[in-house]
Amino acid sequence: MSFKDKKVAFVFPGQGSQYIGMGIDFYESSTANQQIFGDFQNRTGVDLIDIMRCGPEETLKETRFTQPAILSHSVMAMKAFLEVFPCEPDFVAGHSLGEFTALVANGVLDFADAMYLVHKRGEFMIKANGDKPFAMAALLGIASETVKEICAEVSLQSLVVAANYNTQMQTVISGTKEGVDRAGAIAKEKGAKRVIPLVVGGPFHSPLISDAAVWLKEIMHTLSFQDAKCPVISNIDALPESKAEQIVKNLEKQVTSPVLWIDTIKYLASSGVKIFIEFGPQKVLSGMIRQIADDVTILNIDKNDDIKQVISVMEEL
Repeated sequence: MSFKDKKVAFVFPGQGSQYIGMGIDFYESSTANQQIFGDFQNRTGVDLIDIMRCGPEETLKETRFTQPAILSHSVMAMKAFLEVFPCEPDFVAGHSLGEFTALVANGVLDFADAMYLVHKRGEFMIKANGDKPFAMAALLGIASETVKEICAEVSLQSLVVAANYNTQMQTVISGTKEGVDRAGAIAKEKGAKRVIPLVVGGPFHSPLISDAAVWLKEIMHTLSFQDAKCPVISNIDALPESKAEQIVKNLEKQVTSPVLWIDTIKYLASSGVKIFIEFGPQKVLSGMIRQIADDVTILNIDKNDDIKQVISVMEEL
């Protein structure tokens, strides 16, 4: 499965990489993609491609729309690439929402079912917290282990957890508003360069949205999951999984567990992956990977025009 004896990983971004106009070139050039969006509208009542094309930005940022928008963009980009350059990955991985996209890439989930599932996941993640005050923030320039210690200290009074271990010096925290504010203040005292509040609809990847995991489990049991063609690296433990039954359990746990992206990339690099291809809007994951792994080639396909450049680089490897 490797390309020229080099192992390949396909990786897929999560929420936050969306933009107005995303994925439109892939949509307009494929009747199969147009059918997928038509089916999604029939299933949900949502004209998602119109939101992706025209916005407004505040609507696209709504989690129930953001998640299927990013997933569909990523899948369409991957499909367009594979149509002209067949290349099966050795591993797939995704950041939070991106793990669901990865499961389309390795044959676990049907494209249409995955779009519907993450649309519902987005609704559940917002609904689960209710009206309780919450916050999320990105802490930059402070070691992830220090952030973990700060969260443990603050949580003795107000819950806050490390939600995304993005790089060694970038961690996202999530929890009660009081807890996140207090953890951010302590992080600054301990040398954090920046504390960036995130505009989100809920305290994602925290115990505060545990109901969402229950609801997600219920809906996943109505859909068909297959064993994987190649392993997915799970967000919850950064280990490979191929069995459908365990993948479903991992997705349920993922709702309230931290995204172990540092460990995911370290696992892939230690397993011999030399080529990472990120499919989807912008280049968020690629920037993270560069800070974690050495001596690897990192490629991106956001738009149709990116495909020729990626193929050119791969053929020169």
